[in-house]
Amino acid sequence: MNKLERENLIDLIKSFYSKVRDDEMLGPIFNPIIQDWDTHELHIASFWERNLFLSGDFQGNPLVKHQEVDTFHINIITMDHFGQWIFLWVETINESYEGDVAEKAKRMARKMATFLFMNIVKGRG
Repeated sequence: MNKLERENLIDLIKSFYSKVRDDEMLGPIFNPIIQDWDTHELHIASFWERNLFLSGDFQGNPLVKHQEVDTFHINIITMDHFGQWIFLWVETINESYEGDVAEKAKRMARKMATFLFMNIVKGRG
């Protein structure tokens, strides 16, 4: 097992999104929208670098992006989708990483999923 560090963050993200693309529940949500997975993975790695290591140059609004995904799919996103996302995230971390940063990444994902879902539903009006 390795400690999750800035240097191996992109490997984590690539492994995770490989699972997302192939997942029966999440693949149909993301695959029609994300055309360039390499660019998306670098952008998401920048998000996690900013949040886990307080560095990096992430720019964007995850809530707005997830609301756009929900709108694209005519408001079908449920907490089950976020639950599967968390499951795959934690599974991917646990396969290769340990330590404080790995645990922080799991905690942050759980909080983020709750925040995003609550605000997606609220934004549906």
